[in-house]
Amino acid sequence: MDPVVVTATRVTTPLTELVADVSIIDRAQLEQAGLQSLIDVLANLPGVQVTFNGSYRSNSGVFLRGASSSQTILLINGVRVGSATTGSYSLESLPLDRIERVEVLRGAAAALYGPDAVGGVIQVFTREPQDGLTRSASVGAGTDGQRKLGASLQGQSGDWGYSLGASHERAKGINVKLPGASGFNADADGFEYSSLDASVRYRVNARHLVSAQVLLSDGEYGFDGAPFPNPLSLNAATARAVAYPRLEQQVLKWSADWTAEWTSTLTYGHSRDVSVNRYWRIADGAAAGQSRFNTTRSQLIWQNDVRLGRDTLSVIAEQRKDEVDSTTNYTVSSRTLRGLAASYAMNGQDWNGLVTARHDRNSQFGSFNTWALSAGYKLSPSLRLVGSTGTTFQAPSFNQLYFPGFGNPDLTPQKGRAHELGLRYQQGSTRASAVLYRNRVQGFITPSTNVQSNQAVLEGVTLTWDQSWGATALSVSYDHADPRLKPSNDRVLRVARHVLRTQVSHRQGAWQSYAELRLSSDREDAQFPGRVTLPGYGVLNVGAAYQIRPNLTVQVRLNNLTDKAYSLANGYTMPGRNLFVSLNWND
Repeated sequence: MDPVVVTATRVTTPLTELVADVSIIDRAQLEQAGLQSLIDVLANLPGVQVTFNGSYRSNSGVFLRGASSSQTILLINGVRVGSATTGSYSLESLPLDRIERVEVLRGAAAALYGPDAVGGVIQVFTREPQDGLTRSASVGAGTDGQRKLGASLQGQSGDWGYSLGASHERAKGINVKLPGASGFNADADGFEYSSLDASVRYRVNARHLVSAQVLLSDGEYGFDGAPFPNPLSLNAATARAVAYPRLEQQVLKWSADWTAEWTSTLTYGHSRDVSVNRYWRIADGAAAGQSRFNTTRSQLIWQNDVRLGRDTLSVIAEQRKDEVDSTTNYTVSSRTLRGLAASYAMNGQDWNGLVTARHDRNSQFGSFNTWALSAGYKLSPSLRLVGSTGTTFQAPSFNQLYFPGFGNPDLTPQKGRAHELGLRYQQGSTRASAVLYRNRVQGFITPSTNVQSNQAVLEGVTLTWDQSWGATALSVSYDHADPRLKPSNDRVLRVARHVLRTQVSHRQGAWQSYAELRLSSDREDAQFPGRVTLPGYGVLNVGAAYQIRPNLTVQVRLNNLTDKAYSLANGYTMPGRNLFVSLNWND
């Protein structure tokens, strides 16, 4: 069956009819990930590069086509989450056990989703109610003190559907910094996360459906650092530093089929992105201070979809309010955004297209407009030509504007113009694509330095090939990304110019085996003053699963098989060879 995608157009669309460049991570892929985080799984997708300030759930970031985390949007169940201070989000805090699927939209999407969607959109869907009754449980253990427990319950009874799940993960971890790096502390930096999600839906009648979803992820992880202010005069070697991230989200949704052609959905979302760091003196455990950067976000979305023959007209009204609660005194601590968008999806026999226009008003920076045009044409039964063009808008985050010693209140919004052109081939079990993209961002703000350049040009090419031969499947992708700052022509930090990914799996009776290989060229990072080059690397992961019974499976995953030493951020290390074994039951 042809998979369907929501994120690309905000309307359910078959994958083969999309113009946009989209990847789907399904439940089966998530189950074979072991104790990896969501950002580890995303690293295997074309057009995606990741960075870690350490490992095992420490601070991380994602680049979509060279655009940083603050230039992409994270949605959970259709509602945006993240931090208003950094403008980013914490993917490492999302437990894989509680995720049903992930959709990644590569390319500018501000006309559909509003400000900040410069590089694309990542949308996470948590576990949903299912027909009948489904129960599952998992337990796992591995090197570096890795442990994992999880359980879930999903079902449908009459007009009611429900889903409930919980998971707990922890590890002793490794030392996140390299010897000799600034702020090095020779200790193991572990993590511990607990999560809970619940969903309930009720079919009022044939035309009305209401639902409620709750997600909670509460964690902690160690890092190397010292407090500021610093009353005990500590440094990274004499301080114990622990981060306490927490994500809370509640979503209420009402879906109505007013007629056979007109559907509307009203969604209210409320979330808290909590970031607290606490410090103690190692010698005697004396408290040395804490920092707090919390964001509370409320969002209301009203979407109306009208089907006009094979076409669809969508009208979307949104309001979002961000409020900051911090130990740092921000000059402005709240921001309200209101947006109105309209899109028209056209579907012909051999072609399709999408026209989108949007107007937003930012309480700090006033009104602005964005637009996008995309189209696809079937050159032959197996070959399609696709292309798009559009504009983006991104206001500076609160840190970029007001953080003491770093912020600049004179920063102006970043405005972009993006283009892409691609070919897609599908014949039987063969799929291949080639996409060229170029995204010019005026007034680009470099995340590490907070310096506003005249322009950044994010350009590159992505090639993919997917093939299956019966029980064997192969997926290969190559990315050439060359984002540059103008007029200096410096490379955008932490983005490699060449990345090759290969994934192969094979099923034989009760056995399934797989391997993942990622090869990356070098990347540049900040080293004040100036820059440093981080060497390229190659990482090989392998694994196997054996179905003991129809409802019981044991899985073994070995990451970094060759024990490669490499770094994705200056001064920080990554895990060496590590093993994880899990037992999974479901009925």
